[in-house]
Amino acid sequence: MNHQEIRSRLVEGNNRFVEDKLDGKLQNSSRRDELTSGQEPFAIVLSCADSRVVPELAFDTGLGELFVVRVAGNVANTSSIASIEYAVAHCNCNYIVVLGHQSCGAVKAAIAGGDNGKNINHLLGQIQPALDACTDHSDVPNLVKKNANISATNLLKESGILSEAVEKGTLKIAPAYYHLDSGKVEFLD
Repeated sequence: MNHQEIRSRLVEGNNRFVEDKLDGKLQNSSRRDELTSGQEPFAIVLSCADSRVVPELAFDTGLGELFVVRVAGNVANTSSIASIEYAVAHCNCNYIVVLGHQSCGAVKAAIAGGDNGKNINHLLGQIQPALDACTDHSDVPNLVKKNANISATNLLKESGILSEAVEKGTLKIAPAYYHLDSGKVEFLD
């Protein structure tokens, strides 16, 4: 599928999710059997680890259709980038969605600041550029969207594999925002 076909498939699946009309395809034992020999996901999703955000459901996909990388704040760090590079280089994925979401706890924690311990502080430090880019820290949706855009940019800045594929036109990176209340995914590009 080309980039537009992938985007259309994601939008159509999200529309089914929003309308409570999931098709539930590719979620049974025969699909599991098909996948034992390998995977061919059609898209990658860098998503927050928040339990309320489930990309496979939000896009109404089945087993093996999405390569999902989850980390609080959907940050593009060394491990998440490496996982995404793997999917591009070895699973032939050519479309990445960087999915921020309404009421992101990691973004709220970055706004609140303070000492959260070594590991959480490190994670929240990766969200700091979004805070630096926005003057109104009370506008959490805008900060989450800015963070998704920055993570998308960081994928390119920190990965030769991804930046080369984008330059060749074989890879598309699309930041997006998930509305918890409606289930709607808003593409930001």
